[in-house]
Amino acid sequence: MALSKTDRRERLRFRIRKTVSGTTERPRLAVFRSNKEIYAQLIDDVNGVTITAASSRDKNIDASKSNKVDAAKLVGKAIADKAMKAGFESITFDRGGYLYHGRVKSLAEGAREGGLKF
Repeated sequence: MALSKTDRRERLRFRIRKTVSGTTERPRLAVFRSNKEIYAQLIDDVNGVTITAASSRDKNIDASKSNKVDAAKLVGKAIADKAMKAGFESITFDRGGYLYHGRVKSLAEGAREGGLKF
């Protein structure tokens, strides 16, 4: 029996989460991609706390986006800015079962341009 697209992504996500974990010093940058929007969170898995989040639904990003890939890059820069203000420079990247391609890659590049190291 063939797996659905979401089942396949969930299996990949669980496989990734076995090894990728966020700590207090080095939080996890988790990415969620829907058909219209993209979301990013910095998570401390030790304490089970979301430190900060950014999405393409934020007012400053929503007004300026031209396409989804450009919006993802802006989300990456926004999450990097928020992380720097919170005192984090080094993170682990959790692509959430999505391929490192397109919007996910654009978000990661935006975060790197914003100063995050991973």
